[in-house]
Amino acid sequence: MSAVTLVVDDYDRAIDFYVNTLGFELVEDTKLSETKRWVVVAPKPVRAASSSILLAKADGDAQTACIGQQTGGRVSFFLRTDQFDEDYAVMVKNGVKFMEEPRDEVYAKVVVFEDPFGNQWDLLQPKGN
Repeated sequence: MSAVTLVVDDYDRAIDFYVNTLGFELVEDTKLSETKRWVVVAPKPVRAASSSILLAKADGDAQTACIGQQTGGRVSFFLRTDQFDEDYAVMVKNGVKFMEEPRDEVYAKVVVFEDPFGNQWDLLQPKGN
């Protein structure tokens, strides 16, 4: 899989969060029409085989209603790290909204956070990393 779509209400607000708050790279921002852009962000470092997110501005009431609810309130995305404590500290400093305190599970050190659109993410460091 190379990319997943994340429905947002505003391209620039989404770019600001993913690039400036989470530290992702803006891979592409191409104007397609007066109201539509092709916006792709990805965790750094971006590699040819890495996954990315297509930020898609909602078009119409049905898509707008799905913002932040694409998985029915479950964690939607998983951001893997090999430096959990450092990344968590940076995210706290950058104002990321956390839903809980970090916890140790049998599979990973993990914490749930929410993006500005209501999507829940896991920041996780698998055991052994």
